[in-house]
Amino acid sequence: MDVSGIDLGLVQSLEALSKFGLWARTSAPLNEQAATWARLASEAVVAATPAFNATAGPERVADLERHAGAHITELCRLLDGGAVRDFEFVRAYARQRATQRFPIEATLHAYRFMLPMVSRWLRDGVVTPQARNREPALAALAEFVTQYNGAVSIVFAAAYAEHASVFAEAEGDRRAELLGILVGGFEESDTRIVRLLKRAGYLEQRLRFCVALAQATDPLEMENTARAQRLADALVECVAPLSVRVLVGVRGNLVTAVFSDIRRVSGWTAPQASLTDRVAERLLGLGPAVLVGLSGDQVSPTLIPRGVHEATVALDFATVSERVVPFYSLSIRRLLIHRGVEYVQPALPAWFARLRDADAKCQGDLVNTLRALANADMNVQGAARGLHVHANTIYARLQRIEDLTGLNAQRYHDLTQLLLAADCGRL
Repeated sequence: MDVSGIDLGLVQSLEALSKFGLWARTSAPLNEQAATWARLASEAVVAATPAFNATAGPERVADLERHAGAHITELCRLLDGGAVRDFEFVRAYARQRATQRFPIEATLHAYRFMLPMVSRWLRDGVVTPQARNREPALAALAEFVTQYNGAVSIVFAAAYAEHASVFAEAEGDRRAELLGILVGGFEESDTRIVRLLKRAGYLEQRLRFCVALAQATDPLEMENTARAQRLADALVECVAPLSVRVLVGVRGNLVTAVFSDIRRVSGWTAPQASLTDRVAERLLGLGPAVLVGLSGDQVSPTLIPRGVHEATVALDFATVSERVVPFYSLSIRRLLIHRGVEYVQPALPAWFARLRDADAKCQGDLVNTLRALANADMNVQGAARGLHVHANTIYARLQRIEDLTGLNAQRYHDLTQLLLAADCGRL
């Protein structure tokens, strides 16, 4: 018989155990109590293993009990002289656990936890108190159980890792496709896309959506795939306490995330707080090295592309001092300047160059005076207090501005024109 390296120790322990003549009387006493032992083993594992205790539902407990019973049946077969096989039932269980994303450590701990119980049951059922060479027989039986546990643990871990890798790759492809559809927009007449989104739960009623775009303060870092993925993982971790659904990926050197949540349980219940507000608060935890733009709440998956546009605009305003920027927080003035600056800059008035040069010579005092005057509702005394200077200083600066531009900053329309030119000219 060809035996793999994994099974060699198990085969040798069986050969050593065979010298005590136990095989002939093994099946009957073990099989009679197999169902009871399987139930007791599964109950003990659920009670003692944190992962099982926290997440095991009725179906998983039943699966665990059936799996424990399969191990007892396999042990009986081996003790009765059966050949060591490939443990396909362990591989099948590992694939099932990997698909469920159940922690691999939990099952391996369950195997280690059941070992003393199995040893005791086999000892009581196979080695009688009157048996010859009882102590050596017990030692050989314990070694067999240890080798069995090691063999099935190795088989389980290998099958779990293999299936988890394949499953993760397939799941990653599916999530990337979903993200691409949602942020790129889709036709509701496309039945394949609609069916895909419906199966994924993105077409359920009463959902609301929010889009986030994130990048490192140093854009060059986003060209490193590993660093960009770590930022995506950190984003997911930050919002985990909210229990909202998140679909995240790295697209165009930006981390793109689509958050979704139920906006109200029914027509009789009050809407919940803004999804954007809740997400924005959590994303501040990403730290000072990350900039984030957030869209407003979108009430339909068909509006997610609009959310991407809003998040893109908001990200343009994000700075180290204002790291997470929701789109709704942007003023009309800031949005208009953002939208029109590339058109205005080539058409700036002739006086702009004179104002720019004079402002640079006085380290920004002229433009700062214009902003202070606007903040003080065009009140010179208020502007002076805001800048901690004398009112006569404000008057002198305003006169200097008028000499350069021909505009009187104490007039509303002139002040507006001066500020718009300063903003579009990046002063």
